[in-house]
Amino acid sequence: MSSKLAVVTVTYSPGEHLEQFLGTLAEATKEDPQVVMADNGSTDGAPEAADAAHEHVRLLRTGGNIGYGGAINRAVAEIDEDIEFVVIANPDVRWAPGSIDVLLAAAERWPRAGALGPLVLEPDGSIYPSARQVPDLVSGAGHAVLGTVWPSNPWTAGYRQENESVSERSVGWLSGSCLLMRRVAFDSINGFDSRYFMYMEDVDLGDRLGKAGWLNVYVPSAEVTHAKGHAAGKHPELMLPAHHQSAYRFQADRHPHWWQAPLRWALRGGLAVRSKIAVAAAVRERRRNQNEGGTTDGN
Repeated sequence: MSSKLAVVTVTYSPGEHLEQFLGTLAEATKEDPQVVMADNGSTDGAPEAADAAHEHVRLLRTGGNIGYGGAINRAVAEIDEDIEFVVIANPDVRWAPGSIDVLLAAAERWPRAGALGPLVLEPDGSIYPSARQVPDLVSGAGHAVLGTVWPSNPWTAGYRQENESVSERSVGWLSGSCLLMRRVAFDSINGFDSRYFMYMEDVDLGDRLGKAGWLNVYVPSAEVTHAKGHAAGKHPELMLPAHHQSAYRFQADRHPHWWQAPLRWALRGGLAVRSKIAVAAAVRERRRNQNEGGTTDGN
């Protein structure tokens, strides 16, 4: 096994995505990394099959669904402390040839980079905005309220940085779907905040890295494709409230003073209302698609 690099992922019934993850990983680096799968309660047998089929893959059971960040922390804790770099990635990532080696080369150019992230492609080949600025209260609220009804609003545009050039640069935070992290940087901030069950844990990680003196570096010359939310998209009534709860936690942690309590109350109430509206819309859309599918099948 490589003494320089390890790979960690979190599995939750990943299906066929996991074998694609492992198969393309072999072409992503010349290193020979150990892969640790932190399993949050899969029932499809895919992690067990991967563990049996690949000598370098290890299955670590977390004992339940402890969330993404908490499971990553558990996996990283199992890795030898001498390993310099840890790749953190979702199991529905497909690696472009040489992509991890490109990130490792960038890490040499950026010695203060705590995290480096690739260009993330959607399955249709479009670019996902995976390198963004850290949202403050105003930009976060503007994006949350107007992002779906006015996508080009200045707060969403600034937050997503879609108009920025596709160039190697330091950014506020990087998508947790795929990161190369210096182990010393990860350990210096105690990894992910496990209070975030899902969503915003990568925003929080990038923000805390920056405050600790590390850089988050976007490296678009490295490419991956992300299937994006194969578990989350099926259950909007669970995932959308989790998203809004995480958004509240992020801002509440950064406005902790007693005199900011009215702000926190307003934020909690506003996000709760927005969550209910978003869930209702997502459930209606899901039913509509199911009905259209049933009609098509019947014909």
